[in-house]
Amino acid sequence: MPGPTVDADGDQTVPAAPGRPDAPSSKAPFATATVAVLGSLAALGPLTTDLYLPALPELTADLHSTAPAAQLTLTGSLLGMAVGQLLFGPLSDRIGRRRPLLAGLAVYTAASVICALATSMPMLVAGRALQGAAGSAGLVIARAIVRDRLEGVAMIRFLATMGLISGLAPILAPVVGAQLLHVTDWRGTFFTLAVLGALLTAGSALGIRETLPPERRHSGGLGTTVRAIGGLLRDRPFLGYLLTSTFAFGALFAYVGGSSVVLQEVYRISPQTYSLVFAVNSIALVAVTQLNGRVLVQRFPGPVLLVSALTVAVAAGVAVVLCTTVWDTGLAGVWPALAVMMGAMGVIMPNANGQALTMAPHAAGSASALLGTCTFLCGSIVAPLSSAAGHPSATALGVIVLSCSLLALLSFLPLARRE
Repeated sequence: MPGPTVDADGDQTVPAAPGRPDAPSSKAPFATATVAVLGSLAALGPLTTDLYLPALPELTADLHSTAPAAQLTLTGSLLGMAVGQLLFGPLSDRIGRRRPLLAGLAVYTAASVICALATSMPMLVAGRALQGAAGSAGLVIARAIVRDRLEGVAMIRFLATMGLISGLAPILAPVVGAQLLHVTDWRGTFFTLAVLGALLTAGSALGIRETLPPERRHSGGLGTTVRAIGGLLRDRPFLGYLLTSTFAFGALFAYVGGSSVVLQEVYRISPQTYSLVFAVNSIALVAVTQLNGRVLVQRFPGPVLLVSALTVAVAAGVAVVLCTTVWDTGLAGVWPALAVMMGAMGVIMPNANGQALTMAPHAAGSASALLGTCTFLCGSIVAPLSSAAGHPSATALGVIVLSCSLLALLSFLPLARRE
C-alpha cells in the first residue's frame, strides 16, 4: 500500500485501504493540539450548562425569583444553542469553518460578561440565550470539521475521543462550580465562563485551520440553505437518526436541567454532595463513550448497539419512576438508575450522530446544525419540566427521562428493521 503524502496545506493524506468503506476520507487524523481544541469546543456546551448548576438556589434568592423561573436560564441557553446552530452550521458550509467559529466565540465571551452583570432574572435569561447562541458555533462547527476529514468508523472513533475531552466538562463543571461558591458568588461562575471563552477564542485562532476548501463550499443564500435542510429532512434514514438523537438528548437534559433542583431540594443534599453525584454519573457517560469508540463499534453492528443502549435507557427511566412512586428508595435507588441512563447515552449519542453525519457528506454543516438544533430545542423544552408544577418532583424527572428514552427507541426501531 502506498505511503502517506503531504498535501498543499501541510496535512498528511493517507490512501484508503482497499475494501474499507470506513477508512478516513482523505486526511490523516488531526494533530494532538487540534484534537484538544476540538474537544474543548465540544465541551463548551456542557460547561455553559453545568458550571452554574450548584449556584441555582443562590442566584434564585439573590434575584428574588422562583425555582421554575431560575430553570428558564437553562432553557434560554438551550434555545439559544438550538437557534444559533441553524445560523452557524449552514454559514460554515458557505464561507468556511474558521471565520464563523472565531466570531461566535468572541460573542460568547461578551455574553458571559453580560450574564455575570445581570440585575434581574429576565436579563439573565436573555444573556444566557445570547451566550448559548454564540457558543453553539463551537458545537456545530467542531462536528462539521470532523466530518470534513473523517468518515465511517474512523469518524465515530474520533467523536469518542472528542467525547473523552468534552466528557470531562460535566464531571468537573459542577465540582468546580461548587468550589467557586466558597470564594465567590454565582456571578463569579459567569466571569469564569467569560475567561474560558477568551481562551477558546485564542486557542481556535492558533490551533484550527480551515478544513473546507473553496471548491467544496455552497454558493447561494437562504434559499440554498433551506433546500439543503429540506433535503436532509426528506431523507428517512437521516430523519430516523436525527429523531433518535433528539429524544435521547431530551432524556439527558431532563436529568441535567432537573437534577440540581430535584436532588438538592427533594433529597436535601448540599451543593458539594450534588457535585459528587453529578460527577459520578458523568464518569459513567465518559467511560461508556470510550468503550463504545474503542471496542464496541469494532465488534457489533451499529443497529445492535443502538437498540441495546436505547433499551437500557428505557429500563433506567422505569427504575427511576418505580423508585419514586412504588418503592420510595430515596437517593439510594434514584442515583444508580440515573447513572445507568447516563452510561447508555455514551453509546446512543456518538452512534446516532455519527450515522446521521455519514449520510450528509456534502452538507456537513447543515446536518450538524439540524442535529444540534433539534437536540437542544428538545432539551430546552424538557429541562424545566421537573418543576413545572411549581415545585421540584423526582417522579416528574423519572417520567420525563422514561418518555424521552422510549420515544428515542421508537424512532430508531424502523431503521433497525431496515438495516
